[in-house]
Amino acid sequence: MNTINKESFLREFMHEVWNKKNLEKIEKYIHNQYTIHLDPGDPWEGKTLSRSEFKNRLESGSFEPFPDIHFEITSAIEEEDYVAVTWILTGTNLGKIGEHPPTKRTINTTGITVYHFKDNLINGHTQIFDRKTVMKQLRFI
Repeated sequence: MNTINKESFLREFMHEVWNKKNLEKIEKYIHNQYTIHLDPGDPWEGKTLSRSEFKNRLESGSFEPFPDIHFEITSAIEEEDYVAVTWILTGTNLGKIGEHPPTKRTINTTGITVYHFKDNLINGHTQIFDRKTVMKQLRFI
């Protein structure tokens, strides 16, 4: 199997799937088993998702609450079967988050994600980001 430039592949995935919301392209980028190894505060942490579950996670957990969610990758490092990226996340809360009604407030936070690869597809992540700042910006705390 040919190896790919994982950093370029990941940047394309972030642009197409996360920023442009082209969910029909998930199969091009995501392995049929995607594991969320570490992501404190994420209800899917520790779970392995199918592609359809991954799509549902994006729709219900990210795109419905933040239809204009956008990731700007600020740095990336590729090493073997991993790509680590730092990023800036922005968006406007226009949908419910749990039982919280939309706030119409914007968020701006930073984080780091290490994406795991298998068979030249993304098959999981380990992530840390500043959820507390998001909660403050939405005035949940």
